Amino acid sequence: MDYIKNFFVGIWRLMQGMYISFLNLIRPKVTEEYPENRGKVFPYDRMRGELIMPHNENNQHKCTACSICEMNCPNGTIQVIGKKVIDELTGKEKKVLDRYLYDLGSCTYCSLCTVSCPQKAIEWSNNFEHAVFTRSRMLNTLNAEGSSLVVKEKIINENKEI
Repeated sequence: MDYIKNFFVGIWRLMQGMYISFLNLIRPKVTEEYPENRGKVFPYDRMRGELIMPHNENNQHKCTACSICEMNCPNGTIQVIGKKVIDELTGKEKKVLDRYLYDLGSCTYCSLCTVSCPQKAIEWSNNFEHAVFTRSRMLNTLNAEGSSLVVKEKIINENKEI
């Protein structure tokens, strides 16, 4: 008796699977033809495509070279290279950003770097086209050539808190 029941249950499950397959056969296809419609594809805002460091119109960034993002990166994708300079106003030695290196090929897109950055100096862009012919092209320097730290925004924000 159990054998006959299992036989009909198996036939019923087979018919359910064939019904779903038939529905997928007659439904209209929604496949995006990506390279042909490149300008029509818009990724979601929360997508993690590529790490960037925004600069303002004066080629200034918010990174203070504190290296918290480098310490929180689980696989060493980020390297913050700072240099020591003497501040003209105070005469004290301080650390400034020299180069911010990012290896796109070993990034796991965990977002620990952007979450832990106290200055919010780095963020994710929606750029998702990462195909290159050599691995060396996946090594990016995020800070622009000749860029410097934003100083005026810090002073304005400190005055608002007082």
